[in-house]
Amino acid sequence: MSRQQPKATGPEDWKRSDQYHNSFLHSPDPILDAVLKHSTDSGLPEIAVSAAQGKFLSLLASSIGAKKILEVGTLGGYGLIISLYSTIWLARALPADGELITLEYNEKHAKGTTRWSRCTPDTPFDLIFIDADKPSNVNYFTEAKRLVRKGGVIIVDNVVRFGRVADPEYSDANVEGVRALLRALKDDADVAATTIATVGDKGYDGFVYAIRK
Repeated sequence: MSRQQPKATGPEDWKRSDQYHNSFLHSPDPILDAVLKHSTDSGLPEIAVSAAQGKFLSLLASSIGAKKILEVGTLGGYGLIISLYSTIWLARALPADGELITLEYNEKHAKGTTRWSRCTPDTPFDLIFIDADKPSNVNYFTEAKRLVRKGGVIIVDNVVRFGRVADPEYSDANVEGVRALLRALKDDADVAATTIATVGDKGYDGFVYAIRK
């Protein structure tokens, strides 16, 4: 009897899979639903993390006992309208005395990294989640290493981008930002890192998971 070959899958299959698993592993959440609706109604781009990704971030923060978290890229910039979707997921993992700082900057990104470089916390962060403009990935990651504790975790989102990062025939500013980060990580003795590819509501993408040595 021949083995059945797996069928090719696409975005609709990935979305259906996320919805199926979430139906078992996620409870209804009117607060997060309202945040997403407000973001959409306000005209923000639909680029927030998926529900599964948000819960992963929350579980990760809980698993390392994070008490201090930095998020780079709140999602916003249209006046005072912002989306706190991933922020809420991360905040829910914190203890009562925990702290979360989230940053959003809607001008030239180089200026944003300059302002961030002035940040010197009294105690280092346990977890840093980077989900900001991709061309500045190396700048963000360099600052994250300075701000995270030894043994702390740095997550950089959107590093697979439908496989385009690995396609030598394809180039745009976001892809080149990811490639620059990967080149920087290759010989970076300060961290141990890997990429985890994902498929789901947000298509085919992935994130870098790094631990500060």
